[in-house]
Amino acid sequence: MSEADTRSYTVRLELVDEPGELLGALEPIAENGGNLLSIFHERGNVTPRGHIPVEVDLEATEVQFDVIVEALRDAGVNIIRAGAERYGAELTVVLVGHLVETDLSDTLQRFRDCGGVSVADFSLSAPAGTEGPSSARLRLVASEQQTHAALSTVRSIAEEKDLRVIEPLMEVFG
Repeated sequence: MSEADTRSYTVRLELVDEPGELLGALEPIAENGGNLLSIFHERGNVTPRGHIPVEVDLEATEVQFDVIVEALRDAGVNIIRAGAERYGAELTVVLVGHLVETDLSDTLQRFRDCGGVSVADFSLSAPAGTEGPSSARLRLVASEQQTHAALSTVRSIAEEKDLRVIEPLMEVFG
């Protein structure tokens, strides 16, 4: 594989928190000629489905990358995003209020529907159970062009569902 034929790709995965899952997700990459650049594994955090988010940066030719993605799917690895624009901005917001009563699933889906924005991490605290107020920390990742749209979506949902929002003091660009 010549350097001119390769390019960098990012694959975002969801893995079950069990021994060997990360290794199992990396094997199809290695077996199909992908060159690992970095792995961002957040074992302490979970996705809305309760899985571990893992972001893998790799180099491969376009053909190799297509084969790698197919091999990951064949291995039963849940791929959230493959080959898409690498996110350049990260925003952490806190929502406070009746999150469960106002349809938490709908709230998360609306963030996912906001183009160029993804919920990278989500944690919920509901000390009074589903009947009382709760708080949620959301880590949103977005293309640099979509950070304002992401915050606008947060504000709109919060206003509609009578939630309080704590916004970031500054946006972090990576």
